Amino acid sequence: MKPESKWHQLNQKIIRCTSCDRLLAHCQKIAAEKRKSFQDWDYWGKPVPNFGDPQAELLIVGLAPAAHGANRTGRMFTGDRSGDWLYRALHKAGFANQPEAQSSSDGLRLQNCAITATCHCAPPANKPSRDEIEHCHTWMEQTVELLPVKVFLALGQIGWKSVLDFKKRQGQLNGKRPPFSHGANYQFSDGIWLVGSYHPSQQNTFTGRLTEPMFDSVFELVKSKLKEKP
Repeated sequence: MKPESKWHQLNQKIIRCTSCDRLLAHCQKIAAEKRKSFQDWDYWGKPVPNFGDPQAELLIVGLAPAAHGANRTGRMFTGDRSGDWLYRALHKAGFANQPEAQSSSDGLRLQNCAITATCHCAPPANKPSRDEIEHCHTWMEQTVELLPVKVFLALGQIGWKSVLDFKKRQGQLNGKRPPFSHGANYQFSDGIWLVGSYHPSQQNTFTGRLTEPMFDSVFELVKSKLKEKP
């Protein structure tokens, strides 16, 4: 089976997931109520699948879909301020064909890059529970199984932790867990790299905790790791 077909099959399984009653109820509630500025939208309102190149060497790991972003558009980091920052940076770094992401039909394509999330459903207050994160861990495992990942880019501390948990289960994390920080990088025993970045949330970008040069520098680091020989 071609990589594209396997990728599509996995995404369909993610979309049909019913493991977390609280999260599904929240997604559906938001989709029914809508934000005033998006009253004309038909909200997605269910688990958001992975997005990107089915043969990607870079896997970006976020937290969860935004209630009125990906939970509305049905595509990772699409339709909100975080996505504006992410896709602009991906375009500058050569991983995306355009710098903007407005809807799932806007023509955006990723090259050698895919995006997944610690949780595939939008959680209340943007805080999934430990059990909800655990339920979604199977999607991380199946996603990585399909991709020739060389570099994980974790957006935020929860994404960082989810990658460490995944690699520990694989037996590829030995010794002390590396701490998260912006620009932190760590090589697992199998040669795969983990790079950390502050999440491009409004809380971080509005306060200046994360600036565009800081974000761009992370993608330059990622590109340098991708060029390294195994």
